[in-house]
Amino acid sequence: MKKSLLTAALVAGFAATAAQAETSVTLYGVLDGGVQYQKFKGQNAAGDSVSRDLTGMADGINSGNRWGLKGSEDLGNGLKAVFQLESGFNLGTGESGQSGRLFGRQATVGLQSDVWGQLDFGRQTNIASKYFADVASPFGVVFGQANIGSAFSAAGNHRLDNMIMYQTPKFAGFQFGLGYSFNADGGQTPDNANGENPNTRSWTTGLRYGNGPIAAALTYDQAKDADARGGVSMKAWALAASYDFEVVKLHLGGGQTRNGWFASNSSLNNATGLNFGAGANYRLGSLSFNDGLKVNSYTVGLSAPIGSNSTIMANWMMSDPSNEGTRQWGNDKQNVYSIGYTYNLSKRTNFYALGSYANGVNFQDELKATQVVAGIRHRF
Repeated sequence: MKKSLLTAALVAGFAATAAQAETSVTLYGVLDGGVQYQKFKGQNAAGDSVSRDLTGMADGINSGNRWGLKGSEDLGNGLKAVFQLESGFNLGTGESGQSGRLFGRQATVGLQSDVWGQLDFGRQTNIASKYFADVASPFGVVFGQANIGSAFSAAGNHRLDNMIMYQTPKFAGFQFGLGYSFNADGGQTPDNANGENPNTRSWTTGLRYGNGPIAAALTYDQAKDADARGGVSMKAWALAASYDFEVVKLHLGGGQTRNGWFASNSSLNNATGLNFGAGANYRLGSLSFNDGLKVNSYTVGLSAPIGSNSTIMANWMMSDPSNEGTRQWGNDKQNVYSIGYTYNLSKRTNFYALGSYANGVNFQDELKATQVVAGIRHRF
């Protein structure tokens, strides 16, 4: 009897171990805070004089503050069920980010195969943010005003609701991705009485390559406004390449946005509390449509290691509107010049500093912005 009980206990133990090996759930997060100085000076789109200084706590500059859960279950034959839930928040106030969404940074469930790639359902960043941003700039989608989204509106951590996304495995360094959102922001709504679709639908696609010191990315995004609001199609394409010479890494990028602006950098838009324009027609916020707008964007960046624990980064970005569109957002060139530094205090904790200056902010002549930040980031 005792032997039978011992055998049963061992079998149960092995079964539990096997189940744990097949399923994994990870809790993770980032805490990022420091001090900053920001200054805006010049004239906004309404012709009002602007002069505002802000000195205080910095929040989520090196990385957006977040906590999350991700996991997988082995279904056999190289197939896994995967999920990720990621919640953004403000470190200074404890409030949820991404317009108060509980899992505003990401909420996806899907299938992953070593052979066929990955299919995800739910809210997540678009392909340009995943493929283009880190190739085009050493600052990628983070570092406040230096964020690549200051010049390339579809690439600065642009998130889409109600999305189905497919990404291939990497073949000889290449990877392809394609996503479609049934409504880019908020819940889906049935067609109205006239048979018009009231949802803002969006496509995102791209191809990237990485092999040794070489990386490249080509992306395309399109968002179609609701039929009842005119059905304007906003489009953006972007191309980037980088080469790591070991002593220094070079980043280059270029692209064009038409008929609107996908998502502006919060360090340069109305989130600062400044009235950059006369009402919503001038707001460069998430998915702002402006029929006829045409903006050419360019970026050049460098990053270099200093010893084994630190890196220095520098970048220039320009957004050049050749047509200000029917909403007349402005036609001044926006230039952003940034320099940054990171130092690893441990594997999970680092110090960072950033200095950034911009003129022609949001295409407004003589409107300037300055941001200086120092902080600490901890990952768990």
